[in-house]
Amino acid sequence: MTRLPPTGKTREALRALFEEGTAGQDPKGELMRLAMRLIVEEALEAKTRDLLGRGYYERRGEAGEGYRNGHREAGVKTAEGEVRYAVPQVRDLDARELAELRRGLKGRTDALEKLAMEMYARGCSTRDIEAIFRDEDGRSLLSRTAVSEVTEALWAEYEEFATRDLSEIQPLYLFLDGLAERLRPGAKREAVLCAWAITWRGTKVLIALSPGTKESTECCKDFVADLKRRGLSDPLTTTTDGAPGLVRTVDESYPASLRQRCLAHKMRNVMAKVPDEVAAEFRQAARAAYEAPSPAMARALREDLVARFSSLYPSAVQCFEEDFEACIAHLQLPPNHRRAVRTTNLLERLFVEERRRMRAVLHSFGERPVLKLMYAALVRGAERWRGMAITSFERRQLERLQEELKERHRAENAPVTKPGSAPNRIYSKDRT
Repeated sequence: MTRLPPTGKTREALRALFEEGTAGQDPKGELMRLAMRLIVEEALEAKTRDLLGRGYYERRGEAGEGYRNGHREAGVKTAEGEVRYAVPQVRDLDARELAELRRGLKGRTDALEKLAMEMYARGCSTRDIEAIFRDEDGRSLLSRTAVSEVTEALWAEYEEFATRDLSEIQPLYLFLDGLAERLRPGAKREAVLCAWAITWRGTKVLIALSPGTKESTECCKDFVADLKRRGLSDPLTTTTDGAPGLVRTVDESYPASLRQRCLAHKMRNVMAKVPDEVAAEFRQAARAAYEAPSPAMARALREDLVARFSSLYPSAVQCFEEDFEACIAHLQLPPNHRRAVRTTNLLERLFVEERRRMRAVLHSFGERPVLKLMYAALVRGAERWRGMAITSFERRQLERLQEELKERHRAENAPVTKPGSAPNRIYSKDRT
């Protein structure tokens, strides 16, 4: 059996967290603790390599000094609780520099947590590592070589996380949304695209956060294509706002799925065209149609609203009718699932927190700071996500609906045979 150093074991624990989740634990807290542990262990290992002049499991040369003598456990108290980590033990060597590095961590746990967050938001730079491992006099406790090694190791860890295989995630309901932020000084705002899902097991999973894009069709297609390339299967429904790029992408990428228009965005757009004196009455009528018990009832209530208000408020009625079938797609789902599927409110609430932080932090524009704040809001918000209960009866309903959608798609795309002509036939090689 291959022996793993402590850093390898921590990486395995992180990989298991991403693939299997946590049982009865706080996912954000566990992620942060493991990330901080990895950072500390990588730094201690890099320092040990500097002192010994050789890497882990490498033999000592004739001129080499000191040797490894296993590890012992130590801990540091953080906002996420005590973080335990492995400390290399060395013999026949002055290890005061190693002890000094450990002492330098005390009182720096806030910075360590931010570094762990940055590690999974956009990877760590050399400057990030150097800043955390300095003493009170500003002297770096790690050599440039050691800093470079830690940076490369953590960047590889981030790359693995950001490009991880998604084939194990079976999305039942997929959600796509974007938040416009100024990622680069002096540039226009750009959309950071985000995807999350409710799986067939009822769990909620953050899937992807893609920086530096626009909500154009091309960028949205690239975003979804990357999810598919990494193994994410097609969902039963996909919920988006009315951004044309996202709408076209979903229609083309998931033709055998339902597209749900976010009703929170839709209602804001509709009500912006209605005068205040009739706003309550119009809102009640619109919501009654969008949230009707069945698609047939929704269409009947739509006709009633159009008859009552089309001559008085034509622009509001036109906005209400636009993309109506996508607005009521959720009515084909089990009643207990509709509220969760008909909006992108879960991420919207997290984006509100991100905007609040952006206003509080001066000069926080730029790709790295923005993404770090967004990622922090998403990770902290994800711990409050509650799973959705899916009964066996509801599962059978959903499976039947999925088959109906696939059959409808196959029928719509079947080749058309002209009247009087023989249909095309494909014969097997052994047919006579």
